[in-house]
Amino acid sequence: MTTSKELAAYVPENEIELHSMRSQGAGGQNVNKVESAVHLRFDISASSLPDDLKERLLGMKDRRVTAAGVLIIRAQRFRTQEKNREDALRRLDELVRKAMDVPAARKGTKPTRASREKRLEGKTRRSEVKASRKKIDL
Repeated sequence: MTTSKELAAYVPENEIELHSMRSQGAGGQNVNKVESAVHLRFDISASSLPDDLKERLLGMKDRRVTAAGVLIIRAQRFRTQEKNREDALRRLDELVRKAMDVPAARKGTKPTRASREKRLEGKTRRSEVKASRKKIDL
């Protein structure tokens, strides 16, 4: 489990906005009076993250990133505010770690001579099969 101290290596805590609110859904009387849900806001473009990491975060097709470049995470899985706060920070950490993984550049390869010959041979064979289906002119 990631703590907020571990996350601070990537994202300074002063760049993260955390607000508490009432949770939605079932929960009896408790849900109506306790603010256990946590709403996390993180402005990607205004953050101190490296520019390439910002680009990858903004380029992700994630519905939690708004058009303005603000990441919004709503945590209400647990009954306590502390656990929901940790959950929101953990999910932010996972997203940042995912964006840190740079995919390896694809190296273009040429088809081998044997594979080119095999492809052409298959095309020739197929054209002969189709030619044999034609009507014969006498």
